Amino acid sequence: MPKLLSLIISLTFGLTSIIAQSPPQSDSRMYDIIDAVSAERIQGDIEKLVSFGTRHTLSDTVSNERGIGAARRWIKSEFESISESCDNCLEVKYHKGLVKEGESRRIPTETWIVNVLAIKRGSQFPNRYIIMSGDIDSRVSNPLDGESDSPGANDNASGMAGVIEAARVLSKYDFPCSIIFAGLSGEEQGLFGGKFLAADAKDAGWDIIGVLNNDMIGNIHGIDGVIDNTSFRIFSEPMPPNSSEQALIWNRFYGGETDGPSRQLARYVDKMTSQYCTNLKGTMIYRLDRFGRGGHHRPFNDEGFPGIRIMETHENYTMQHQDIRTENGIAYGDVIEGVDFDYAAKLTGVNAICLAGLAWAPKQPAFVMIGGAVKPSTKLKWDPVDDENIHGYKVYWRNTTSPQWEFSKWVGKNTDVTLKNIIIDNYLFGVASVNSQGNESVVVYPKTLIPRR
Repeated sequence: MPKLLSLIISLTFGLTSIIAQSPPQSDSRMYDIIDAVSAERIQGDIEKLVSFGTRHTLSDTVSNERGIGAARRWIKSEFESISESCDNCLEVKYHKGLVKEGESRRIPTETWIVNVLAIKRGSQFPNRYIIMSGDIDSRVSNPLDGESDSPGANDNASGMAGVIEAARVLSKYDFPCSIIFAGLSGEEQGLFGGKFLAADAKDAGWDIIGVLNNDMIGNIHGIDGVIDNTSFRIFSEPMPPNSSEQALIWNRFYGGETDGPSRQLARYVDKMTSQYCTNLKGTMIYRLDRFGRGGHHRPFNDEGFPGIRIMETHENYTMQHQDIRTENGIAYGDVIEGVDFDYAAKLTGVNAICLAGLAWAPKQPAFVMIGGAVKPSTKLKWDPVDDENIHGYKVYWRNTTSPQWEFSKWVGKNTDVTLKNIIIDNYLFGVASVNSQGNESVVVYPKTLIPRR
């Protein structure tokens, strides 16, 4: 009897030890971050941006009251005010690039494109970045019209206000990785602000975890007649545009056509929304952007960085890129009456928890390999993550037709895992790093188990 009791106690403590190794399923700080986002502050910021009359790239840059120059100076001053309230925790600066005469049909004369950046520098990995961006500029029907009133309330004062509000909320926290809150310019004229920043980031060797581009996050009245404040869209490309021929061959024979870094980032946002947000659903759209259109995540994708677009589900085209007018009983123009501030706050909350989760998470697993052809089980192997925040790893898999990861297994700090009786032919697989608070990296899609060269 004493031996049996001893065995039971031993097994119980052993089981407790195994369970204790698993991280919590949620991080309570995420709920605090969501609650801290203020619809009232977002409304005030949108109203201020609209008050500049126009923020067209070719508008006045000298006036303190009208034009894009006044708007970007105000944005910079807001970032500086936020920084002052957190003991100068943000590095606030302009970032610019020159569009030369003749370089763009939408910018006929030599023009400086000026972005505004606020960087919350990481304590351990200052060169690893997660970026939230919104657009400063606006436009009316004529893309060359820098004089007419162009309030750009939803497109894209809503996204820019979301970036400012996320900076306010997240400035209260510290992170191992850096977060950049970016106001990008020249979007309507050819995505120039993003092009300049992405190119400079590549030249500087930035390690960009992902870019969350927010472009129109405030409208709930769709052109299709639907009123919806409970969903939003996440656009992502399937694979990087500069994928090698070897990568294309890999996709053909082993799968992974929808498992590029940007698509995994989209899955991460969708997962975080489902986990932490009440009455809000993310809808992944398997496209780089809307049909034939573009946004400021694309220049980052072009340089090989993961990036997605976050926006409302139901657009209203009568309020985009339109002169303010009424025709046949239809009101045209991107005016502030078309913005739902509570909805913009919801989507800002999504961004804030994703920024925080990624900035708190350990580095992604590297050199993830997979094998199991004509075998009864699937084998995964990867290099250990060199990060003091690492608590362990989680292996994911899903049916090949499923958009989101369906199954997972916590494997502790094991980096050589066999999933018994899970046939490699029937599923797609991935691995994420996890910290002790349960924050996970973006899932990494594997390659075949082949010898290193």
